[in-house]
Amino acid sequence: MDEAGFRQSLKRAGKAGHVIDALVSQVRAFEDFLCSQRGAGLEQAAEADLRTYLGRFSPDQGRVGVRGLGLYFAFTGKRNLADAANAFRQERVVALRQPEKLSSFRGVSGETAARLKAIGIANTQDMLAAGGTPAARQRLSEQTGIAPEAILELVELSDLARLEGVKGIRARLYYDAGLDTLDKLAACEAAELRRRLVDWVARTGFQGIAPLPKELENTIASARSLPRVVEY
Repeated sequence: MDEAGFRQSLKRAGKAGHVIDALVSQVRAFEDFLCSQRGAGLEQAAEADLRTYLGRFSPDQGRVGVRGLGLYFAFTGKRNLADAANAFRQERVVALRQPEKLSSFRGVSGETAARLKAIGIANTQDMLAAGGTPAARQRLSEQTGIAPEAILELVELSDLARLEGVKGIRARLYYDAGLDTLDKLAACEAAELRRRLVDWVARTGFQGIAPLPKELENTIASARSLPRVVEY
């Protein structure tokens, strides 16, 4: 492990000393695992090793310290391992979060929420499970009397709410600004997206503020790593 170089890169990124220590400890834990399992070091790590290591952590163990792994492998240029670690982290964050109620999304009427709740769809997790495909959304529309485009809107808002740090109001901001899918957000760069959202809020009078650059960087990274669950 290139600990000195990694620590220096984290320091340049503005990480506090105790945060750096924690991130380094996460990398050391994986390095110890590699050594014990097959006598290998981080330089020989493969995606299969990472999957095996992360597979040891069950959902009821809560948050798992893998952020350091994503940062370390990005630092060493192992992009595939960085992406795999980040994807696991995002999946775990989503799994541990309480799903948003559909009524938390600005613009969703009480009647629409009530119709969906009557058939067992009360939150974002329910919405994605029930409306992830075009055929499923059509069935929901016929069953509830809600227009197909309104069903799709709720599915896309629910998908945006899977992003780390994104809840009802922020999901609505992205959706209304034309960033209604993870793919559209994933294609953005933070600086340009910030300018776009600041301009959009100013032009439309949206009741909320545009995210700061750091939040947008995290949102874009989250959009790039989350598995896709909605079909079009």
